Amino acid sequence: MTGKNLTWHKSKVSADDRSRLIGHRGLVVWFTGLSGSGKSTIAVEVEKILLGMGLLAFRLDGDNVRHGLNSDLGFSRSDRQENIRRVGEVAALFRDAGLISLVAFITPYRKMRKMVRTMIGPDDLIEVYVKAEIAACIG
Repeated sequence: MTGKNLTWHKSKVSADDRSRLIGHRGLVVWFTGLSGSGKSTIAVEVEKILLGMGLLAFRLDGDNVRHGLNSDLGFSRSDRQENIRRVGEVAALFRDAGLISLVAFITPYRKMRKMVRTMIGPDDLIEVYVKAEIAACIG
C-alpha cells in the first residue's frame, strides 16, 4: 500500500554503474517446486559456486525469510501472496545493487510467478522448477 505523500527518490547511480564496478550484472534465479524438493539445497550449492567464481550472490530462502522479514505472515493464500511479493521486492533491490539473488520459494501459483516476473523484469529473472516426486519430498 502506497501513500499519497510518498515519493520515489531516483538515484544518481544506476544498476549499470554498479554492474561495471563489480564486473557482472544483477540477476535473480528463482527456484520453485514442492516443499522438500531440494530448492534450498541447490541454491546453497549454487551460491557457493558463484562466490567461488568471484560473483556476488546472496540466497533468499523461504524458511529463513519467514524468521525475520515475513515473520508476521501465516500460510493463507493472501499471506503466501504477500510473502512472495515482499521477497520479489527484495530480490529486485538486490538485482539493482548488482547481486545475483538465489531465491528458493515454493511459489505454487502461476499468478505469483507472473507478479515476480513483472516486478523483476523478464530479462533479469531465471525461473527454475525443481522437479521431484512427492514420495521423495515426504521422505
